[in-house]
This record gives sequence, structure tokens and C-alpha cells, in this order.
Amino acid sequence: MGHDINYNRNTGKHAFMSVKEKAWHGLGQIIEHYPNSSEAIQYAGLNFEVEKRPLFTCNTENYEIFKDVETDDYMNDFEPNIILPDYFATVRTDTDEVLGMVGRDYNVVQNIEAFGFFDGIVGGRSGIKYETAGCLGRGQVTFITAKLPEYIRVGREDLIEQYLFLTSSHDGSGSINIAFTPVRIVCANTLNAALRHKSNCIKIRHTASATEKLKQAHEMLGLSNSLATEMEAIYNRWSRVRITDSELKRLIRLAMVPNREVLGKLKTGRDEQLSRQYNNLIENVYEYALSSPTQQELTTKGTVFGAYNAVTGYFQNVRGYKNEEAKFKSIMTGTALSRTQTAFDLCMDFAKWGIVALN
Repeated sequence: MGHDINYNRNTGKHAFMSVKEKAWHGLGQIIEHYPNSSEAIQYAGLNFEVEKRPLFTCNTENYEIFKDVETDDYMNDFEPNIILPDYFATVRTDTDEVLGMVGRDYNVVQNIEAFGFFDGIVGGRSGIKYETAGCLGRGQVTFITAKLPEYIRVGREDLIEQYLFLTSSHDGSGSINIAFTPVRIVCANTLNAALRHKSNCIKIRHTASATEKLKQAHEMLGLSNSLATEMEAIYNRWSRVRITDSELKRLIRLAMVPNREVLGKLKTGRDEQLSRQYNNLIENVYEYALSSPTQQELTTKGTVFGAYNAVTGYFQNVRGYKNEEAKFKSIMTGTALSRTQTAFDLCMDFAKWGIVALN
């Protein structure tokens, strides 16, 4: 699986830092102390700025002359054909790499500014520590994680760490996201809970004012406190509810349904019409549920908490992704999140009614 960590040719370093331990990809800078956000930006190679530059067209003759030129010297004598007034390129000022194309109203949020929002919401709480930071691709996606001091405790020994995760983009592809993500220590498995009518993520638009951004960011800290309290109660209740292997497999089948067509076949008992790809997927998740060492704990073996952990653990620890950016997007906002939301609801219903029901 590719890491997609940015490599800066000017500095000869990968744009990533972590505290005390290497990440799985083994890249970037390892530091021995917990940094503040300003230090994290320096260590992670995020001390660059982004600016909006006008887009323009050139005629075919000029394009054919200059398309293979490797320097920008020719631009001194070059006159654009048509300037596009409503479109701009976002460009790194240190490398002159184009990161994306955006509209007139797009507001560039510099890395130091985005991380400053993070300081604003975590700076008032003692014990919060920045652990990782970096950027992906050419620098279009940046991120920083902060570990909260409290744990979610399931049973006596199953501890779940709590993190706040900020990611920002410079290519126009998305908002600034500040997310709450609990990570089960025993397997580093992100348990993205999908509490009904709630979200574990605050999205801040690039067109928003600084005041609005900071107000929204502060909401995340309060949200993480309430989510942690609810999740601890739910997970502990699930760890005491037993589920048979056949019920577990049925729950997995429903949680991993990709579309209404497959759901319809399950409802009407047309299992023989299910695709080999879907059946193989179910077997992979089911195998993880029964055989992973992390599924043999008192809190997970034969329990509803273990069933939920099997689905989240599959996406975190088993499934292959194109690169780390694709994995993050899937787990936090994409397919993995959707499937774990379904699994969460199924586990809630099973804990209440004792059946795995088709909806």
C-alpha cells in the first residue's frame, strides 16, 4: 500500500513527523518530545504558504513552442491569450507546484492558520499532546493529530485512546475537517462511532470567516466529551451482550451491503445470486472477526462489541487501499465510514432486541 507522504525535493525530506515512534511507512522525522503546533509545522515540513494565482489560456502556437520548456524564463516574453476571471490555481510558494483549481470565493487557509484553530480548541486543556503531522501528495492535504488525556475504558483492561484530528486541503476538494476518532490500543483500530443524529466531525468551509471557523472548531471539543461518555457506556453494554457465530455472520453480511440490489437479494433469500466478490468480502471480515488476536479479548470474543470491532477492524487493518490518503478518506468520510455506521446501528438493535434484523 502506498503512503502518499509528500517528498520535498528542495529539502530532501518527507513531510511527516511523529513523536518517539515511527509510523508504518518509516518516513519523516521522529522527535523525542511533544511539540507545540508551531514546532510540529516545522518538523513536518508544513512551513510553506499557498496562494491563488490567475489561470489563463494560450493559443496553440505558443503552447507548441513552450510546452516542453523546463524553466519559467520564457514567461518574461509570454502574454496570456485569455485570463479566466472566475478560476484560480492554488500554488505552493516554496516549490511552485500547482495543488488544485478553485473559484473566486475560495479562501486559502494557510497551514499555520489551520493549526492555529487547533491550538485554539486544545490549548486550554492540560494533557493534550500533538503526536503526528504531515501532508500528502504534492502538499494538497495536510493533517495533525492530538491525543486527549482521557481514555474510554471497556471492561477492565480494554482501553481506547481519544484523538482529535485536523485535516485541511489546498486543492479545493473539501473543507477543513476536525474529527474525533477513538483508537483501540490493543489493535490501533479506529472505532468511528456513528451515534444516531450526531457526527464525529466538524466541517469548516474555506469561504467561512475566521470568527465562524474558530466558533465551529470549539464545538468539536465539547462534542468529543459527550461522544466519549456515550461511547463508553455503549461499548461496555455491548461487551456484555453475547452473539453467536451465525448471528455474527448475518450482521456482517448486512453491514457490508453495497447497494439496494444486494439488500433485496438478502431480503428475498436469493443468496445464490450474490456476487463472488461480495461473498469473498464477507468471508474476509468473518475470518478477521474469529481469528484476529484482538478479537480474543474478554470484551470482544463472542460479543456485540467484538462484532462491531470486526467491521471497523477489517477496514483499518485488513482492507487494501491505493494510498494513505484514500484510506483516511474511506474511514473518516467514505465507504468504510458508511459500513461502520450500518454496523453500529445493527449492533445497537441487536443489543436491544437480540436479533439481527433486515431493515
